[in-house]
Amino acid sequence: MEEANDIGTAYLRIALLPATAQTPMRDLFRRYLDSRIETYRKVPDMAAVRAGLARSAELQGEIWTLAVSATRESGTAAAPMLLLPALNAMIDITTTQTEAVRVHPPLILFVMLGTLTLACSLFAGYDMAIRSHLNLLYSVCFALVIAVTVYVIVDLEYPRVGFIRMSDSDQVLVDLRKSMN
Repeated sequence: MEEANDIGTAYLRIALLPATAQTPMRDLFRRYLDSRIETYRKVPDMAAVRAGLARSAELQGEIWTLAVSATRESGTAAAPMLLLPALNAMIDITTTQTEAVRVHPPLILFVMLGTLTLACSLFAGYDMAIRSHLNLLYSVCFALVIAVTVYVIVDLEYPRVGFIRMSDSDQVLVDLRKSMN
């Protein structure tokens, strides 16, 4: 959502540029947003994602270069003061988004989660072993709850791969792209 807001804000501020620069800049923005959407759709193919990120960075450079030259030609102080910080935020959020996808909890946390699961299972197994009657329903439910909990925790850590996917979050970018037509 933040990425869509930053791109949308910068896109609106294109109106501050001279008329001759607005059309090419809007075209670059459309291509840039298409590139961002495609990059997200290519997950989990990391080679394709890296290529998409490189293409996005290339388009960011083109957008920045055109914006700087166009703001110089605008003859007003408003264009560079409003457009360039918005473009900077748009570029910065890409780095933030990329790092958020790359950075995960340390391995020790996953080891601790596995150890906690094992310890709970051992304690439950020990308690069940000393009882004279084994309640199969409780045993199965306990195992199922622990397995599902661990699976959901790990699956949510990787929201674009696995069973639970957060790909609907890209819809805000798709909607922004439709509004650019």
